[in-house]
Amino acid sequence: MFFYLTKKISIPNNVKLKCVSWNKEQGFIACGGEDGLLKVLKLETQTDDAKLRGLAAPSNLSMNQTLEGHNGSVQVVTWNEQYQKLTTSDENGLIIVWMLYKGSWYEEMINNRNKSVVRSMSWNADGQKICIVYEDGAVIVGSVDGNRIWGKDLKGIQLSHVTWSADSKVLLFGMANGEIHIYDNQGNFIMKMKLSCLVNVTGAISIAGIHWYHGTEGYVEPDCPCLAVCFDNGRCQIMRHENDQNPVLIDTGMYVVGIQWNHMGSVLAVAGFQKAAAQDKDVNIVQFYTPFGEHLGTLKVPGKEISALSWEGGGLKIALAVDSFIYFANIRPNYKWSYCSNTVVYAYTRPDRPEHCVVFWDTKNNEKHVKYVKGLISITTCGDFCILATKADENHPQFVLVLCNSIGTPLDPKYIDIVPLFVAMTKTHVIAASKEAFYTWQYRVAKKLTALEINQITRSRKEGRERIYHVDDTPSGSMDGVLDYSKAIQGTRDPICAITASDKILIVGRESGTIQRYSLPNVGLIQKYSLNCRGYQLSLNCNSSRLAIIDISGVLTFFDLDARVTDSTGQQVVGELLKLERRDVWDMKWAKDNPDLFAMMEKTRMYVFRNLDPEDPEHPNKDYLINFEIRSLRDSRALIEKVGIKDASQFIEDNPHPRLWRLLAEAALQKLDLYTAEQAFVRCKDYQGIKFVKRLGKLLSESMKQAEVVGYFGRFEEAERTYLEMDRRDLAIGLRLKLGDWFRVLQLLKTGSGDADDSLMEQANNAIGDYFADRQKWLNAVQYYVQGRNQERLAECYYMLEDYEGLENLAVSLPENHKLLPEIAQMFVRVGMCEQAVTAFLKCNQPKAAVDTCVHLNQWNKAVELAQNHSMKEIGSLLARYASHLLEKNKTLDAIELYRKANYFFDAAKLMFKIADEEAKKGSKPLRVKKLYVLSALLIEQYHEQMKNAQRGKVKGKSSEATSALAGLLEEEVLSTTDRFTDNAWRGAEAYHFFILAQRQLYEGYVDTALKTALHLKDYEDIIPPVEIYSLLALCACASRAFGTCSKAFIKLKSLETLSSEQKQQYEDLALEIFTKHTSKDNRKPELDSLMEGGEGKLPTCVATGSPITEYQFWMCSVCKHGVLAQEISHYSFCPLCHSPVA
Repeated sequence: MFFYLTKKISIPNNVKLKCVSWNKEQGFIACGGEDGLLKVLKLETQTDDAKLRGLAAPSNLSMNQTLEGHNGSVQVVTWNEQYQKLTTSDENGLIIVWMLYKGSWYEEMINNRNKSVVRSMSWNADGQKICIVYEDGAVIVGSVDGNRIWGKDLKGIQLSHVTWSADSKVLLFGMANGEIHIYDNQGNFIMKMKLSCLVNVTGAISIAGIHWYHGTEGYVEPDCPCLAVCFDNGRCQIMRHENDQNPVLIDTGMYVVGIQWNHMGSVLAVAGFQKAAAQDKDVNIVQFYTPFGEHLGTLKVPGKEISALSWEGGGLKIALAVDSFIYFANIRPNYKWSYCSNTVVYAYTRPDRPEHCVVFWDTKNNEKHVKYVKGLISITTCGDFCILATKADENHPQFVLVLCNSIGTPLDPKYIDIVPLFVAMTKTHVIAASKEAFYTWQYRVAKKLTALEINQITRSRKEGRERIYHVDDTPSGSMDGVLDYSKAIQGTRDPICAITASDKILIVGRESGTIQRYSLPNVGLIQKYSLNCRGYQLSLNCNSSRLAIIDISGVLTFFDLDARVTDSTGQQVVGELLKLERRDVWDMKWAKDNPDLFAMMEKTRMYVFRNLDPEDPEHPNKDYLINFEIRSLRDSRALIEKVGIKDASQFIEDNPHPRLWRLLAEAALQKLDLYTAEQAFVRCKDYQGIKFVKRLGKLLSESMKQAEVVGYFGRFEEAERTYLEMDRRDLAIGLRLKLGDWFRVLQLLKTGSGDADDSLMEQANNAIGDYFADRQKWLNAVQYYVQGRNQERLAECYYMLEDYEGLENLAVSLPENHKLLPEIAQMFVRVGMCEQAVTAFLKCNQPKAAVDTCVHLNQWNKAVELAQNHSMKEIGSLLARYASHLLEKNKTLDAIELYRKANYFFDAAKLMFKIADEEAKKGSKPLRVKKLYVLSALLIEQYHEQMKNAQRGKVKGKSSEATSALAGLLEEEVLSTTDRFTDNAWRGAEAYHFFILAQRQLYEGYVDTALKTALHLKDYEDIIPPVEIYSLLALCACASRAFGTCSKAFIKLKSLETLSSEQKQQYEDLALEIFTKHTSKDNRKPELDSLMEGGEGKLPTCVATGSPITEYQFWMCSVCKHGVLAQEISHYSFCPLCHSPVA
C-alpha cells in the first residue's frame, strides 16, 4: 500500500478543528471546531479532459457552506448516509440535526438537555436509530424522525464512546476510565468486554476510538476481525465479535487520537503523534494496519496537532484534521491483479460471497471468465499462465499454488507448507517465499519451448521439480535443495521482504537491505549485495543486468548487478548503485525487449525512462488498458507520413529496433512497395511477414494484392468487399473461414449455391452451434446443430437444457447400435430416468448395462425381469452385494425393501425376524414387536406362495431357465434353514398377540378369559422373557382366584436364574402374603389342566378370545391359517392376528 499527501484546505481565521467526518455515499465532508465552527465541504472532479480519471483527476471544492447554530466548540459530527442527515453536537450539549434541501443544509431538529455534554453519537447500520451518550452517564436512543425510543441513566459512570453492532442488537459503551461495557439494544447490561491489549499496562488510560465495521461491502475473508478498539497509549485490539477471547493485538507505539476502518474493512487507519527521535516536538502520523494486525505503512503529516481522521467512500482518499487545516492523502491499495496473454486477471470481494471473485478479462476479445477462489493471497503471471496463491483451508495450515491458463482453467495445483507471502514466476519456474524460506517449483505446461530453454531445464528435471531452501543456507546449485519443510520452521534474524526472478537468476531481498542472487534453474547462491534500504518491490530487466528497487518509503533506485567498481577501501566489488533516484513511486515495469527502457508510476503521473533519462510524462488515454508509443516510434511514424519511406528507412537504420522496422514494413505494404517491405520484415525477423510478401509477389492482379494487404491490416470488411466486387465469393468465404467468423460465412453461403456449399453449410452451422454452446446458450445452439445434423452435440444441448423429451426423441430416431446411444443412455441414468435409459441400452444391444442401470436406480423388479429375459445369472450376486452394503450402513429396512421388491422374500423375512428379535430384547412396546413379527410371517407366506408357483412351473414345463435356477437356489437355502422361519413363521406374532390380548382382557375385567389366554404363553418362553410370562400368569390367576395356578407361576418365577436374589425375595414375600390368606387350589381344575398341558395334540386356539376351539365349524384366516370361533368372527372386519381382511 502506498499513500501521499495531495491537497490542503485552510479554515478561515485559523479556527482549530476538533472533528471531521466524510459522508461515504454522497461525498460531503463535515468538519467542526472551536467557536461554533461547522462547515460542510464537497470535493468533486472538475475537468474536461476524459483522459484524467480517478485519483489522477484534479479535485476542487464544489460546496463550501458554513452552518450557523452552534456557539460552543463543535466536538461530534456524524452522518446518517441512508437518510442524508448530519448530526452535530457542541461543548454545551446542544444537538442539531441538519437536512439537505435544494443543494444547501438547513436545521431540521434541535435538542439540548442543559445538563451535560455529548461525548459520542452513533447511527445504526440501516440509519433508523441513533444512540447519544452524555458525559454524566445519560444514554438516549432515538429514531430517525426525532422520536425518543428509550433513555437510561447509568449512575456513577462517565461515558465517552458508543457504537452499534452490524445487526443493531448490541451497543458498546466506552467509559472515561477505559472500560467497555456491552449492552443489548434495549439498554440492558450484558457484560464487560475483556481488554487483552491492556495486560501489564499501568496508569490512567482513556479510549481513543471504537469502530465496528458493519460488513456492508463484504469482508476480506470469512470470520475476519472487524471491531477495533484503541486506547490513547497506542494499545489496540481488533476483534471478530464483542466476545472474542482471542483478538488481534497491536502496539502502535504512538499517542492515538482516533481510528477508522476504510469502506470495506480491509485497512484500519490509526491517527496520532509520537516523539521524533532527534527533536523535542511531536510528529503527526497515521499508521495503517490490516484486520490481522499487519503493518502496511506510516504517513507523516505536517502541523502541530492532529485531531481527527475520516475515510472517503471508495477508500482511495483520507481526510485529516490538523490544527486549522484539512489535509487530504491519496491511498494506493495493494490490488490483487496481474496481466498475461492479453488478459487482465484481477480479484475483488463481494458482500454476498465469502470467496474472492477472480476475473480473467480477455482485453482483445472483451470476454470475461469469472472464478470464485477461497482464501486468495496473491496473483502472479508470466507469459500465458498465472499462479493463484491461496489458503488450502481455514482450519489447515497448508497453502496452494494453482497454475491457471489465461481463461482461469486450473492446470496444476501444488500444496505447500510455507506461507506464500511473496511469489515470482518465470517461463519454467514458480518461486514462493515466506519470511524464512523459499520454495521453487519447475512447472510443466503443454507448450513448446525453444531448444535453448529445453537444454536449460533438462538437467533440473532429472533432479526433481520441487525444492525448498532456507534463506540463511548457501546452496551450491547441486542436489542440496530437497523438499524438506522442516527448513521453513527454522527462524531467521533477517527475514525475506521481497523476491523477483528471471529465466536466469532469482533475487531475494531481506529486511536488513541485503540482496541475495541465486542462479536458475539449479539454485545456487552466486552473490550477496548490501543496500541501505529495505526493499518492498523488486524487478529485473529483460536481460537480468539491472535490478529496480522500490523501498517501503516509495523511493525507487536502480542497482547494476554485474558492474565491477572500486569501493572506498580500494577493493573491487561486484554491483553498483546507479545515480537515479525517484520519490513517491508506487509501481514500475521494465520493457520486455529493451533492457534500458522502463515505465514508472509517480503519484498520479507515469514517466517512461530510457537509459535513466525521462521522456515526456504520459497520462493514460484509455479507460482501463493503455498502450504507449515511445518517442522514437512516434518520430518514425511522423517521418513516414510526412517525408516518405526512403528517408524514414534511413532514420530507422540509424536508430534500429524491431518495432520500428515493423512500422516501416507496414507502411511499405500499404503502398505495395514489396521490396522495401520484404527487407524490413527481414530486419525485424518476421518470418510470417516475409512469407506474406512472397505470396503477394506471385499475385498478378493489383486489386487482389490490395485486398490481401487490407486483410493483413485487419480491415476485413474492406477486403471482403473487394473480393465480392471481383466476383470472388470463394475468397471472401475463405477470408471469413480464416477469421472464424462463421456467422458471416453462413450469410455468404446463402447468397450462392454449389455442391461444395452443402458440406460447408453443415460445417458453418455446427461451428455457430459450438459458439453458442461455449457460451452456454443451449437453445440457440440446438437450432444450428439440427441444421448441421450434429447429433452428438445436439444430445449434449438437450441434456443441458433438461429437454429430456427431445433427448428421448433423438434416441428413438437413431438407428440400432448407433455409437451415440450409450452416451444418451448415460445421460438418462444421471438424471434417474430408468425406463428411457434401459430402452437406449437395449437398442444398442447392451442388456448388462441396462441391468446395471436398474440396480443403480434401485429398480430391482425391472433388473430381475431383464436378467430373466436375457438369461443373465449375476443378478443374485448384485442383489446380495447391494444388500450387504445397506446392512453395513445399518439400513436394514432398506435392505428388506430391496429384497422384497426383487421377490427375494425369504431373505427379507430373515432380516425382518432379526429386527423383531432385537426390538423384543430391547423391551420395545409389545404392539410394535407384534407388528414386526407379523410382517416377517407375511414375507414367509409370500415365499411359500413363490415356491408353490415355481414348483407348479416345473411340473408344467413352462418355466424359463433363469426362473428354474433361481428356484433351485432358494430350495437349497431353505433346506439349510431352521424350521422357525418356515414352519413356525407365526410363533413370534402369536406370542405377542396373546401377550397383548391377555392384558387387554385383564384390564377390561374378563379375568377368567385373561387367565386362559395367559396360559397359552407358556409355549412361548423362547420368544417372550419368562419373567414377563409368569408375572402376567400369576396376576391373571390371582385375579381369577385360581390360586393353584398362581402358586405354580410363583414357583416358576422363584426358580428363574435371570432374577437377582433381591427380586426373588420380593416374589417370595408377595407369595407369602397371598397364600397365607388363600389356599393354593383351583376352582375349575379340569378345564385349566387341559390348558396347562399344552404341547402337541392340543386343540386349536381362537385368536380373538384365547379360548380353545372345540367346535367343528369355525372361521380360518386365508393368510395366517389361524382360527376364530364362528360366533366371534362377526365382530371383526380384519383377522385379529395378521389383520388381513375377513372374506
